[in-house]
Amino acid sequence: MMTSSSSKLCSDFPSEDTEYQSGFGNHFSSEAIAGALPHGQNSPLVCPLGLYAEQISGTSFTAPRKQNHRSWLYRIKPSVTHEPFQPRVPKHGKLLSEFSQVNSAINPTQIRWKPVDVPEEPTDFVDGLYSVCGAGSSFLRHGFAIHMYAANKSMENCAFCNADGDFLIVPQIGRLWVTTECGKLQVSPGEIVILPQGFRFAIDLPDGPSRGYVSEIFGTHFQLPDLGPIGANGLASARDFLVPKAFYEQESRPGYTIIQKFGGELFTAKQDFSPFNVVAWHGNYAPYKYDLSKFCPYNTVLVDHGDPSINTVLTAPTDKPGVALLDFVIFPPRWLVAEHTFRPPYYHRNCMSEFMGLIHGGYEAKADGFLPGGASLHSCMTPHGPDTKTYEATIARGNDAGPHRIKDTMAFMFESCLMPRICPWALESPSVDHDYYQCWTGLKSHFIHNKEDTSLENGHAKTGE
Repeated sequence: MMTSSSSKLCSDFPSEDTEYQSGFGNHFSSEAIAGALPHGQNSPLVCPLGLYAEQISGTSFTAPRKQNHRSWLYRIKPSVTHEPFQPRVPKHGKLLSEFSQVNSAINPTQIRWKPVDVPEEPTDFVDGLYSVCGAGSSFLRHGFAIHMYAANKSMENCAFCNADGDFLIVPQIGRLWVTTECGKLQVSPGEIVILPQGFRFAIDLPDGPSRGYVSEIFGTHFQLPDLGPIGANGLASARDFLVPKAFYEQESRPGYTIIQKFGGELFTAKQDFSPFNVVAWHGNYAPYKYDLSKFCPYNTVLVDHGDPSINTVLTAPTDKPGVALLDFVIFPPRWLVAEHTFRPPYYHRNCMSEFMGLIHGGYEAKADGFLPGGASLHSCMTPHGPDTKTYEATIARGNDAGPHRIKDTMAFMFESCLMPRICPWALESPSVDHDYYQCWTGLKSHFIHNKEDTSLENGHAKTGE
């Protein structure tokens, strides 16, 4: 599928009516100047407008065609034009891409973090980014990392490049204006942006203070989940994913810095021009964004609570069918109508590990304590489920509870088949909620050993006289 567009040169941030290309996995085509794309071949002897042809490959050359990701960029100067990389000074110190006994710990306890404060000192996205947990290794091209960020200023005269994997960014406070080599994306809380491995980007913060979540996957890319018996429609629609149109900067930028994350460490290289000098591009490998409010949820309409997998927006699969390296799942506004059913999420032990965040509102399984900007981690086979207040309130409503609409909320989950190791600074953070376990300690036994001497009133088992 080919999608074509043309856009004008604009040095300002994108406006509210910024235009995008739409689709997921399309072969896109975009020109900031008409005629900048070559025709009939990818790398002619002389490209139109005197541009350089440069390919960026997100998969190996010989990956199956339906899984092959690559784009051709036509730029004023090639990205190779920079000084040698040097270790960044000062060292970041809180980013990991390989998780081992040396740099991280394991802990099966349920962990919850309160929202972190946005720093008072000037901090951009790069310096405000820190790892929380993860598993595997970017060196071995298999694994994931979960990060969070808290920042208050735009990136200045620099761009970031992640050589380790793909970023999926979930802003919770403050819009992100993201400039990439393919164009610009404006991302608000309630939206997500995916920045594939290798693309250079800069993040500006038009609202000042900003906070959010980031998942990173090594060795694969996100894709839409199969719909199975749901059919051809539902969940996240391919047409709602938005890809930028071509944009370029041609001004001289002495001292411009490329910050490269490579093996979890940061390196810097100087150049005298902006990396956002791509006048035209085509291909199926590009940054994109998605508005979570466009998700079409499915739910049970008779009995029982559906498995959370029904709310999967994007998945990064493993080689084992049905098993994800990382799923991105959301819990959006929706109707609950199941009869004779405990409607909140059930109590659960899972072979998968679950990291949850809250963008706004509340979460249906936690009456209090789980706040927007906070997070929780329930690792492999660690029990979890509704807190005491939620359980008691649900049972008190009884079997006569009518349809109920969950509204003004957006929670999400990063779920992985790998067992996460936790970074020491995350375990030692003052934002750790050490009383989290107490939300379940009030759960009491409702067991009645003599079934003949019981009756059910409003969902409670009562002993007969």
